[in-house]
Amino acid sequence: MNRPASPAAATDTAATGTAATGTAGTPVPQLSSFRRIVVKVGSALLVDSSRGALRHAWLAALAEDVAQLHREGKEVLVVSSGAIALGRNVLKLPKRPLKLEESQAAAAVGQIALARAWSEALAHEGVAAGQILITLGDTEERRRYLNARSTLAKLIDLKVVPVINENDTVATSEIRYGDNDRLAARVAGMASADLLVLLSDIDGLYTAPPNDDPDARFLPLVPRITAEVEAMAGGAGTELSRGGMKTKIEAGKIATTAGAHMVIASGKVKNPLRAIAEGARCTWFLAPANPVASRKRWIAGSLEPRGVLHLDAGAVAALRRGSSLLPAGVKLVEGDFTRGDAVVLRGPDGAEIGRGLVAYDADYAERIRGKSSDEIATITGFEGRAAMVHRDDLVLGGGG
Repeated sequence: MNRPASPAAATDTAATGTAATGTAGTPVPQLSSFRRIVVKVGSALLVDSSRGALRHAWLAALAEDVAQLHREGKEVLVVSSGAIALGRNVLKLPKRPLKLEESQAAAAVGQIALARAWSEALAHEGVAAGQILITLGDTEERRRYLNARSTLAKLIDLKVVPVINENDTVATSEIRYGDNDRLAARVAGMASADLLVLLSDIDGLYTAPPNDDPDARFLPLVPRITAEVEAMAGGAGTELSRGGMKTKIEAGKIATTAGAHMVIASGKVKNPLRAIAEGARCTWFLAPANPVASRKRWIAGSLEPRGVLHLDAGAVAALRRGSSLLPAGVKLVEGDFTRGDAVVLRGPDGAEIGRGLVAYDADYAERIRGKSSDEIATITGFEGRAAMVHRDDLVLGGGG
């Protein structure tokens, strides 16, 4: 997919049912152009605030959209709020801000209902769902990040839709995201998604809160999030939702930095993803580069290598063909590194051929070097990764 250019300011071209253009003719992206899509659903959309009950018909329509994207070969991940909103109704908790222990209890009760609802809605469309509960530490601490990323990758590989939520049953105010907009942005980066969709109770970004300012202009395209754009964000969200436009802009900064475009669109309509695909009014935030390129640059230039893996000629040739680095191709291990650290890869002549994120601690890497992947479990005592460095975590010199 060709990435649009990134002019410095937001654009206020009117959005219609066709693709609009922005500054210097920058095209508004199309949903069909993306391969891996994270869809964030807020509590205010999923839960009827007057009854505290799930909007089953709306969820069924969204499941139709997700299934259609699946049939088109897209990979979809869902970040869904709603557990606390559902649980507080079951527990008949008051409609005031909940205390921490009340929120945790509500989440424990509501998460069961939320997971069941998503599983049943997607199963009706012939799509399997898998639940993942994440805390702040899972996206910020390296080992847990890698474990969560590997789980997401395997679910996607198995054609399962991961349904992700913050683990509010155990998270405290000091170790939580507090809103699923930013969590969804982190998930988009973790999964190397190229698009983050924030379904909201508003159809996009305006120059000012439209309910307060009749002169507020709608912005269909934001090529770059500037201080001016941040100043346009409103205040808090609804009673059931902890998010607001401010958190969405913050999510946009996280997502676009990771290489994912972001779109804010109305979720008040049925089949909201179909509506986006058909040109419904929404605001697109552009990323300067795709997620694979962003990740490769990060591995190549932003991480301090903690070790060296010396490879045989066969391993070098395999890497050049796009393969992962298997233990069998590693002749020598140097350095004191842990899983997830950056390491330098050197060929038989000692020349650096690339860098990557290693899947094993140094001591395990030493024990399995030169061995077949089938022998890893016997040597280490556990079922480890087949690759020493996965091709997604690898960047070769000379554009490899």
